[in-house]
Amino acid sequence: MPQMIFVNLPTRDLDAITSFWSKLGYSFNPQFTDDNAACLVISDTIFAMLLTEPRFKDFTKKEIADAAVSTEVILCLSADSREKVDELADAALAAGGTPANDPQDYGFMYGRSFQDPDNHLWEVMWMDEEAARKAMAEGR
Repeated sequence: MPQMIFVNLPTRDLDAITSFWSKLGYSFNPQFTDDNAACLVISDTIFAMLLTEPRFKDFTKKEIADAAVSTEVILCLSADSREKVDELADAALAAGGTPANDPQDYGFMYGRSFQDPDNHLWEVMWMDEEAARKAMAEGR
């Protein structure tokens, strides 16, 4: 069985965040979705558990970071092309996300970023792996 990852993220509004990701074309696993959580399916092995803040607190003794003023994690999704980066980033902004940083364009690597409605920071990145290997070998 391939290794999987489940990223747990707090949300203040479960309906708003599930609506946001649905508008981007993602689905949710109903087996792990209820009134307190939604299991966002990113790929066959990558999931984001979007948890109401009270449910998220069940898993930690620490305070929940306010993503509007601090960053604890930056999540990065790969894309198959530069065009797919733009499609997902543009869809996120149209669905209620906000811009996070300026686009990054290194020729062999291109990315954009956005904040979801809970202010979690997401990046979308495309990379030409062969060109990236060459650039790294040349010290660029």
